[in-house]
Amino acid sequence: PQGSVDCPNLEFEYGDADAPPCTSSEWLELDAAQQKAYVMRLLDGLEVVNRDKRLRVARAILYLAQGVFGDCDNEGDVLHWSRHNSFLLYQLGTFSAFLELLNMEIENSQACSSALRKPAISLADSTELRVLLSVMYLMVENIRVEQETDPPEWKTCRETFRMDLSFPVHTEEPFALLLFTMVTKFCSGHAPHFPMKKVLLLLWKVLLLTLGGFEALQAMKVRRREELGLPPLPEDSIQVVRGMRAASPPTYAIELMEQQQQQQQQQQQQQKRGHRSRRPLMKQDSLDIYNERDPFKNDEGGVDEEENDDVDSGIEGELDLMERDAIIPVMPAQRLPIERVSFPKGLPWAPKVRQKDIEHFLEGEEEVQETPCEVLYRAMLYNLPQYMIALLKILLAAAPTSKAKTDSINILADVLPEEMPITVLQSMKLGIDVNRHKEIIVKSISALLLLLLKHFKLNHIYQFEYVSQHLVFANCIPLILKFFNQNIMSYITAKNSISVLDYPHCTVCDLPELTAESLEAGDNNQFCWRNLFSCINLLRILNKLTKWKHSRTMMLVVFKSAPILKRALKVKQAMMQLYVLKLLKIQTKYLGRQWRKSNMKTMSAIYQKVRHRMNDDWAYGNDIDARPWDFQAEECTLRANIEAFNSRRYDKPQDSEFAPVDNCLQSVLGQRLELPEDFHYSYELWLEREVFSQPIRWEELLHCQ
Repeated sequence: PQGSVDCPNLEFEYGDADAPPCTSSEWLELDAAQQKAYVMRLLDGLEVVNRDKRLRVARAILYLAQGVFGDCDNEGDVLHWSRHNSFLLYQLGTFSAFLELLNMEIENSQACSSALRKPAISLADSTELRVLLSVMYLMVENIRVEQETDPPEWKTCRETFRMDLSFPVHTEEPFALLLFTMVTKFCSGHAPHFPMKKVLLLLWKVLLLTLGGFEALQAMKVRRREELGLPPLPEDSIQVVRGMRAASPPTYAIELMEQQQQQQQQQQQQQKRGHRSRRPLMKQDSLDIYNERDPFKNDEGGVDEEENDDVDSGIEGELDLMERDAIIPVMPAQRLPIERVSFPKGLPWAPKVRQKDIEHFLEGEEEVQETPCEVLYRAMLYNLPQYMIALLKILLAAAPTSKAKTDSINILADVLPEEMPITVLQSMKLGIDVNRHKEIIVKSISALLLLLLKHFKLNHIYQFEYVSQHLVFANCIPLILKFFNQNIMSYITAKNSISVLDYPHCTVCDLPELTAESLEAGDNNQFCWRNLFSCINLLRILNKLTKWKHSRTMMLVVFKSAPILKRALKVKQAMMQLYVLKLLKIQTKYLGRQWRKSNMKTMSAIYQKVRHRMNDDWAYGNDIDARPWDFQAEECTLRANIEAFNSRRYDKPQDSEFAPVDNCLQSVLGQRLELPEDFHYSYELWLEREVFSQPIRWEELLHCQ
């Protein structure tokens, strides 16, 4: 099916990252020994004291990591050399050397104080950091991505690199924690010159390498269910949505639709004559998405006050892209007799488990497996609230709807030049760079937050709940809604990139002369991949935060999210629409009967496209009298359980010498002590010596009381 003229169907492939261009060619000018010798000489140059010389050597290594584009004839050669050199650099210890330099630059108090004294920070204040982070980013990204043509030793190298970043040998913490620390330092104002775009991009790619992307998560879910003896997953949600794109309506569905429309036309004609049909109503009739108009529009003046006709017109074709095989056929008027069978109201046996047994299972000792996810959570635990607040602060500053404030953080330090533009063309280029800069930051933060939530949920549910609760406390829900409270179609189709300046095209091709007209025209892409990717990620985060949480669902209602989310349905992309409909589904019972009457197209879309559960009363349940104190109690109970989990699992003292003393008599007497095997032979002698033969000093006992 084809989309409307104003918004065509978007051929968008959702994944961990955009698809890289194909690679070809080889590096034939130097043999392996010569390449290694040259890299080793460069690494020796990093040991010099002179800062400028170190920077020149680091830039030479960056040139290698970028693919020695000066010797290449096409983009494929550049990408091939970049991958080849990244593996070579890692095998020779370049990443460890750059990690030491990065730690030095982070602790460089002179650079920090210089940046704090400046009224305006520019690119010049982060030169060294940007070179170091660029090399590390290229190494992580090139080593992370697997290709069929990779030699066997590269696979071993990739696994070694992943282990080095997850279980550090030279440092006490995983590499991702260092990047989280850089984010918090930047937001606290102690290091305003840190290049946040590069830090966040590197952090996202490090999490993809160490924890795994969406495909790895799905494989981990399958393996975990096998270990627990659970049935296999029925489907992969992402794959199901991808299948919706090419689906076409079957013939029987079209016939049923035509038959249903004819029946409805007959009913309308009868109503005009004053005759009312006495046939019982069916739920499917009220959720017919193919009606030209809603049957309840004229009842009680049922118009959605918060939405106009333009919103509804954008939803009429919103499901053209989605699967129609799941249409529930309307049964004909003549029904076959159904034999009634009586089923028992419950199971014949009551489950033999006590509440005490459940609590003991949840609070007992457990063997914790040292996975990369577990190591990262333990390292992040005590500063995790600060990490989440810092990420959301940067996300707020990068949101298109945010207005610049004097007290807000400056995320443009690593994009603004030392000298501001003086011509119209320079101003246009800088404006495109600034918008692209913000879009990359939003893409990185949304992707890494989603990865953290999904991996922590799979590792332990309370780890997921801990991160989720701190995101909610830091106003993540209204922030995401603020992000979507814009012209979302304009954001999806933004042209904030100059294709001729993209890497590696700009390194091997002759660049045309840039003019104001060419910049305004932009590229010919149907949509901006990173912006659509960011929107889907933010919607998935919002779903994870609010699912099964009544208090957070009420936040969606209080912040009037329904019209904002309905506007997002104008984007005709199946996956994005699915997560919007999920968010609308969970709050329909709180929006009232009048809203449901006025938004029957949306209700029909939810009914047809969102997964439903047994006894699901999302559409037909009575309006709920929301009591905020009940929801607050629910959140407090969850917080108490999370704190008990963290205390039980992570607050154990490492050294018994510094362990706190237990002064509770009942607790001390209740402890099990390990006694020697021959104790029972001398037990009576011990009683005689230590108890019976000792005089009882009653006055001391009275003084103790």
